[in-house]
Amino acid sequence: MSQTLDDAALSPFHKRLAILSSGGPFLDGYILSIIGVAMIQLTPELGLSANEQGLVSAVALIGIFFGAFLGGWLTDKFGRHLLFTIDLVALVACSVAQAFVHDVWWLIGLRLLIGVAVGADYPIATSLLAEFTPRRWRGKLLGAYVCMWFVGAAAAYVVGQFLLTFDGGWRWMLASAALPGLIIILLRLGTPESPRWLAKMGRTDEANEVLAQVYGPGVTVADLGEEQTQNVGVAAMLRSGYGKRMAFITLFWTFSIIPLFAVYAFGPAILEALNLGGDLAHIGSAVITILFLVGCVVAVFLVDRIGRRKLILHSFGWSAVALIGLGLATGASPWLIMALFAAYAVLIGGTQIMQWVYPNELFPTEIRGSAVGLASSLSRIGAAVGTYLVPLALTGLGIGTTMLIGGAVTLAGLLVSLAWAPETRGLTLAESAALPARATAVRKSPQLSMVKGKHS
Repeated sequence: MSQTLDDAALSPFHKRLAILSSGGPFLDGYILSIIGVAMIQLTPELGLSANEQGLVSAVALIGIFFGAFLGGWLTDKFGRHLLFTIDLVALVACSVAQAFVHDVWWLIGLRLLIGVAVGADYPIATSLLAEFTPRRWRGKLLGAYVCMWFVGAAAAYVVGQFLLTFDGGWRWMLASAALPGLIIILLRLGTPESPRWLAKMGRTDEANEVLAQVYGPGVTVADLGEEQTQNVGVAAMLRSGYGKRMAFITLFWTFSIIPLFAVYAFGPAILEALNLGGDLAHIGSAVITILFLVGCVVAVFLVDRIGRRKLILHSFGWSAVALIGLGLATGASPWLIMALFAAYAVLIGGTQIMQWVYPNELFPTEIRGSAVGLASSLSRIGAAVGTYLVPLALTGLGIGTTMLIGGAVTLAGLLVSLAWAPETRGLTLAESAALPARATAVRKSPQLSMVKGKHS
């Protein structure tokens, strides 16, 4: 008996695909974190100025900005399978090349290219994962994708601290990303193309072959469910009604990561401003980093229990309360301050996992990669501006006002979500990606009803 893509049981194939897809955020966390450790040796050896240190540290983020949009456009045009491995080949090559640089501008150029490769992997991998994953598990697997960023960051700190004991250890640190990258490439070999994308390209026979390979004989493109049938460009699709969805995703994503990036990047400085200096600031920062991961894990378990809309609303709302509390309690006891910081770190997890769930569910196959890439790129602008302004705000406005501004930004995310966040729990990918009028037609489709009845 065959099963539809959206109603199939979770299989070893789905689990393996989820693990392989999560290689992108793992490498992102690893690459962005290990540079901080490497700078201890790198700065004096290459004689870096303050501006050069900033460029070396931040240029990968610039690359991610361009790579996310480029990768999204390429994966919609050329498919998910091919780019699923090519982007990481570039990352491995550039990582190894970093070990041989003797000029800061070569290093900056290589880290820019590495950022492009990492950014490109986000829309490629999440599109492939979303298009294969059954609806019952889609929220959990896309949400768990985010958690791997923190795993990669933790691995980078462990590796970096070990390599600091060697002369020239910074070269090995920067090259070390090539090892997990190579492993992920080898494991990704043989991953099939998305049957949804193949069907959209008119390659029905190939799509049927993939479906038979993954789900067994008897499953064909007819079991995919109805979806937007006309292949159009991103601009035309946005004008047709998806522009509002793009605005929602970009805004909530931006409002959720501006305060988070600020807390993560300037945790010690913020805690010191709140009278938690010295070892307490470093210990507190480490604890908060772990709690960010805990918050994402908790959100993964809740996303299908309470639904997407409730999760994002509660996450924004209670996180704003925590930040406003920090703004009002600048002279409070260290324990209260740490409790409020910990609460923020855990509660913001819901908005973090929805950054990858909503974009992949709210757009049709032909522009899914482009939409995810564009939203990721646009949100990085706000995050970069916010991160840049944090030290200025701490100096010019003070810690209390800075935290209150963070709370206000988080409340803005709540208002945007109240107005626009849909509930997509339990919907097929065709239903969640359809506009409201179209979604009603999809649910009433005789073909889809027949498929559901056949496999219920």
